[in-house]
Amino acid sequence: MTEAILGGSAEVSATRLAEIGLRFEMDGAIATITLDRPEKRNAQTFATWSALATIGENLPEGVRIVVIRGEGPSFSSGLDLGMFGPQGGDEAKRGGESLASLATADDSTMERRIAEAQRGFLWLRRPEIVSIAAVQGHAIGAGFQLALACDLRVLADDAKLCMKEPALGLVPDLTGTKPLVDIVGVPRAIEMCLTARTVHAEEAARLGLAELVVPRAELDRAVADLAAALLATDRGAAAATKRLLQGAPDRTLDEQAAAERHEQAIRIRTLFAAMNGG
Repeated sequence: MTEAILGGSAEVSATRLAEIGLRFEMDGAIATITLDRPEKRNAQTFATWSALATIGENLPEGVRIVVIRGEGPSFSSGLDLGMFGPQGGDEAKRGGESLASLATADDSTMERRIAEAQRGFLWLRRPEIVSIAAVQGHAIGAGFQLALACDLRVLADDAKLCMKEPALGLVPDLTGTKPLVDIVGVPRAIEMCLTARTVHAEEAARLGLAELVVPRAELDRAVADLAAALLATDRGAAAATKRLLQGAPDRTLDEQAAAERHEQAIRIRTLFAAMNGG
């Protein structure tokens, strides 16, 4: 790995990511982002979210699969509780800020800072990639929302999901509420969030929050096998199909049929142009 692991408008170095508590690795068309603060159960900060956004903005063009994982026994314990202190704890040392300092900001600044944090999650839904969360142990609050930001979730059988924010006097604001409601429905989402209870892997699978649950020792292999299966599909067809599926909930049947016609026309032309050497 070279020191500058991502180029583009904002160069990202392995050293800077390590300071924040992240690792970025490439293996062909598969990019793996590892939350790497195992001593803090991979707690997240504003610096974490900023770095995730920068990775997304500078992702190499050849990447088709993005795997999000956590180092150690937990995927992510969520918000770094040191951020509740006046000085921000470790977050201040890492170039971030505390929630206490943010509380004094005006409305426009507050909105902007939250929007910047959300950027670290939103890019994982882009049609040209498929994102996979490999979840073991705790995925709490921001950790649960990071898993929900991914297209697919593979859970170890020891996974424990919890939307903790309401119990801390906050709301889930890292783009997790929509996918949660889309998957489990409004009543179940209300129950899960307002009780801040733990959802274990078996229940998560029943609710549709996990595509696959495997023994902890088999998590990495299961994710690798899934990534290999996804890569076997034509890239252009995969991106077009993902666009269709993402838009389907907001379209009528007639609108979805029209979207299918549009995408298929592009695919047919592209396919036969390639066959004819065009």
